[in-house]
Amino acid sequence: MKRKKSFPYFTFVLLFISSLIWIYPYFWLLFSSFKPTNEIYTRFWPTKFTLEHYRLIFLMTDKLQRPFLRALLNSIFISVTITFAVVLTSAFFGYMLSKLTFKGKKAIFNFILFQMLFPGFMFIVPLFVLIKNLGLLNTYSAIILPSIISAWGSFMFAQNFKSIPDDYIEAAKIDGANTFWIVMRVMFPLARSTASIVGLFTFIGAWDNFMWPLIVMKDYNKMPLSVLLASFNHEYSSYVGPILAGSVIQTIPMVLIFLIFRKYFLQGISVSLK
Repeated sequence: MKRKKSFPYFTFVLLFISSLIWIYPYFWLLFSSFKPTNEIYTRFWPTKFTLEHYRLIFLMTDKLQRPFLRALLNSIFISVTITFAVVLTSAFFGYMLSKLTFKGKKAIFNFILFQMLFPGFMFIVPLFVLIKNLGLLNTYSAIILPSIISAWGSFMFAQNFKSIPDDYIEAAKIDGANTFWIVMRVMFPLARSTASIVGLFTFIGAWDNFMWPLIVMKDYNKMPLSVLLASFNHEYSSYVGPILAGSVIQTIPMVLIFLIFRKYFLQGISVSLK
């Protein structure tokens, strides 16, 4: 009996220690962004806190030739646009695959499942050739257009819509509703949890996306924050403090989103594992 009782406590202590080890790098990053430069690698807790690194990022844009504030706004614009587009297109594709009857429907659904098996980096070369031939390099469209449709999002909406009775659709059609009205006013409100999950994971993926924007964007004024920080680190590696401060700013939206929408985040993980 004693061994059975002590086992949960041992597991709790082990998980607690593991969580401290896992979160330590972020706390070090956060504290270091407020340290004087000479204490970044020498002290965990600074002798004094300073906002000098953040001031350098936002107020010395002309000197550093890196528009950090604009890059932050670029990241917000790109991530929000992609998220809105993915949720909208996924809802319509999900409705098409779950409620409409047409020739080739099963083949399209199987193709979506098949496409989900491949990692995204396999499509980078053909996507780059396509974007280059369209003359979209160094534009917001080069980052946004390849991401406005999500196979995973379409699959999630299709699975959710299958559980909704067709009586709702028939009632809407009797009232004269068209397909757009049915999806937006009938199906979408009944799939709010799925929309939240798809939107949350899409925003996180768009915000953290680094490789694709790095390939197609060379204009500093249009770069997202992640790419601009990498270019700054490459040319101004001696400015350790501003790099750390920029990294903290890069993580703030993700931390806030997780704290606010952690219910949907955990729900999305549980759905993905089923």
